[in-house]
Amino acid sequence: MLDPEGSVEHKPSSSFPKVFLVPLAMLFAIAALLLLAFSATQQKEPDFYTFKVVNIRGKLVSLEKYRGSVSLVVNVASECGYTDSHYKALQQLQRDLGPYHFNVLAFPCNQFGQQEPDTNKEIESFARKTYGASFPMFSKIAVSGAGAIPAFKYLIESTGEEPTWNFWKYLVDPNGKVVKAWDSTVSVEEIRPYVTELVRKIILKKKDEL
Repeated sequence: MLDPEGSVEHKPSSSFPKVFLVPLAMLFAIAALLLLAFSATQQKEPDFYTFKVVNIRGKLVSLEKYRGSVSLVVNVASECGYTDSHYKALQQLQRDLGPYHFNVLAFPCNQFGQQEPDTNKEIESFARKTYGASFPMFSKIAVSGAGAIPAFKYLIESTGEEPTWNFWKYLVDPNGKVVKAWDSTVSVEEIRPYVTELVRKIILKKKDEL
């Protein structure tokens, strides 16, 4: 087509040839897949505090509230030969070190010798009235075998130690990682130095951040 002066009119041509569009789309797709793969690897790994459990009053709660503090997780029972010595020592530990930097987390369990037969309400009443237990308590659960709750499965998988009786104890650090596990025969007093050391590190870290 001629313009008024007789010159040929040229249509504007694309500055980006169509032949490059398909390879470009493939590059974008590959980049998107790589980004997704990278994001998946960067997702936070589970730890003890990422789980949710039911408290002794029947309310679903997140263990996330205990992140930043040390926890001693114990499967308790009211009618066991270890009940009196452990409850007294656990409450003393809670009184001495808790609740800001440390907590005993008590999980009643009736799997071993049927020594926790009562209801959650009766279990809580027994612990509070008999021992003045001020530490957090949770709903009665299974702590071993296929029926164990996810939080305890994590403790078992992390340590290779599965409860075989009442009053097994798992020490969890401020980041939710399991430090060590002890069976029923190990007293709370023997464990105290491990707990105290972790609490001391929290206090020193906070002082350094001031």
